[in-house]
Amino acid sequence: MLGWANAEPAAEHVLDLTHHWVGYLAIAIFSLAYTLAMTEEVTELNKSKPMVLAASLIWAFIAGVYVNGGMREEAGQAFRAALIGYAELFLFIMVSMAYLNAMENRGVFDNLRVWLLSKGFSYRKLFWITGFMSFFMSSVCNNLTTALLMGAVIMAMGKDNRRFVTLASINVVVATNAGGSFSPFGDITTLLVWQSGVVPFADFFSLFVPAVVNFALPAIVMHFWIPREFPAAVGKAPTMKRGALAMIVLFLLTIITAVCFENFLKLPPAAGMLAGLTYLKFLGYYLQKTEDKTKGSDFAHVYKLFQVELPTNNQDQKFDVFKSVAHLEWDTLLFFYGVMMSVGGLSFIGYLTMASNVLYIGMDPTIANILVGIFSAFIDNGTIMFAVLTMHPDISQGQWLLVTLTAGVGGSLLAIGSAAGVGLMGQMKGIYTFSSHLKWMPVILLGFFGSIATHFLLNGHYF
Repeated sequence: MLGWANAEPAAEHVLDLTHHWVGYLAIAIFSLAYTLAMTEEVTELNKSKPMVLAASLIWAFIAGVYVNGGMREEAGQAFRAALIGYAELFLFIMVSMAYLNAMENRGVFDNLRVWLLSKGFSYRKLFWITGFMSFFMSSVCNNLTTALLMGAVIMAMGKDNRRFVTLASINVVVATNAGGSFSPFGDITTLLVWQSGVVPFADFFSLFVPAVVNFALPAIVMHFWIPREFPAAVGKAPTMKRGALAMIVLFLLTIITAVCFENFLKLPPAAGMLAGLTYLKFLGYYLQKTEDKTKGSDFAHVYKLFQVELPTNNQDQKFDVFKSVAHLEWDTLLFFYGVMMSVGGLSFIGYLTMASNVLYIGMDPTIANILVGIFSAFIDNGTIMFAVLTMHPDISQGQWLLVTLTAGVGGSLLAIGSAAGVGLMGQMKGIYTFSSHLKWMPVILLGFFGSIATHFLLNGHYF
């Protein structure tokens, strides 16, 4: 399954452009585009724009060199190989985001947020509740959605206590990244590793305890700085719209379908996810056809299997699955296109082979994988992981699990190291900031190395 990660058609037909002007230009283009993407909050330029342009320019220059050299097919073959990898990732995330948007439309997340606010938890209890919820939700939802949902709860309950909001936000970022690191579909990093085939589905869950350690150690320390007060409670949680519970069940069924497609049929997980999208489409068809019939029906008790409440306002109850698809994070999806195709181009040029030789031949793989985790605090962890997969170093299963862990949780070291951190900074301007997160980096680093030690202690048989 790893073929998509290697953008080189055949070694004897690949030119070494690492010391060619095209190679140097490609590095410059990628660096400039990535800098613009990382400073999106300042420039107000969507991060996908520079990255997609960079990918286009890099491959155009590469193809120009090959065509001029009489090699008309090689660059196109390499581009298509890299494109297949992105297509699988895109389709998987598209279905996942469509389900999340559909559940948001049905009021699932609003219900959860208000339910928490109505219970009158103390700040300390809420700190742990939002942390654990972030940890487990991010194992099935993307980390950005999870972080923003928990951020809304934190802001609503901690609006009068700045310290709580700051520490709880840091906790959510750490918990979200940790929770995504042990699940094959919890984060871009693990999804890339799973789809590449280097780690079997079941082996990911051996990282569960190290992930818990990564989240719990910083949280235990921060707990003592959380105020002991109680925030003001709010009223009763709203009732979810028709079809909400069915969507939750179908989303879980979709994940199971993707796992079965990969494990038993040896098909890409994206194929299972697309099959799961049809579940949502048929549910949408059912909701549309029954929206005028359920109220006052003798079969209302049957509909309760598929809905939370009977419709009271048809306009509010209408559901269209294609609107859920239309509201995807297209900027993020196109950003990953730019990143993956740019990295594929740099690999085809020969730079990732050089990097692999330095990291995995020039030093111990454990040190190399720890460095990868630290690098992911500065560069998006999905980008880092894709680069490592493209290098395809000859390392043990334990080392593949280690780099999956470090790349996933390393993004917690800085606020800009993950989508969760960047998203919360935008949501909580002036409260949760880069500098406020940086103050707690030593504590987060304790969890980082604690999770690595736990991995070696519990999963030594993989090495």
